[in-house]
Amino acid sequence: MDVRKIVGRNVRRLRVERALSQEDLAVDAGIDRTHVSRIERGIENPTVLVLSRVAKALEADIAELFRKPKPGEPAPALLPKGRKRSE
Repeated sequence: MDVRKIVGRNVRRLRVERALSQEDLAVDAGIDRTHVSRIERGIENPTVLVLSRVAKALEADIAELFRKPKPGEPAPALLPKGRKRSE
């Protein structure tokens, strides 16, 4: 598996586990939401600095972004689409 796909899968997995939208992660990491999307899809080649900021925003060690999926491990789930309703 391409390292960009591995990083993207892990960013998405960690983001979903923390119930963060791409927009929330982008704001916390100081990057654009489209950059987060491209990283998660494995089509962006982020710098180490950007990965460091993403890991910090996810409250994860940067090494966690490079963890290879176990055989048969399902792809990360999706969060519900649309904006959250204010209560």
